[in-house]
Amino acid sequence: MNANAGIQAAPAAAKNRRKLVGRVVSDKMQKTVVVKVERRVQHAEMGKTVTRSKKYHAHSENGQFREGDLVEIAECRPISKTKSWTVIRLIEKSKAL
Repeated sequence: MNANAGIQAAPAAAKNRRKLVGRVVSDKMQKTVVVKVERRVQHAEMGKTVTRSKKYHAHSENGQFREGDLVEIAECRPISKTKSWTVIRLIEKSKAL
């Protein structure tokens, strides 16, 4: 008798996708926003804390996010050559008018 016979497999849940938080720096494309994610790392030789940043193209179906908004993005399947992220939620609306 198999030891695992009585154990049911859990239903296929969503993968643990990478999630990042950043600011929208461009919303000029259709259904795409550019999100700048900043992280603080310690320099290997100096020991000083340095800010590193990277820009990601993220899919925004409704085009509801504007420049300056703080958003959370998650990794997804490649949608285009440069776009492999999707916007999950709005964290903070831009204060600029």
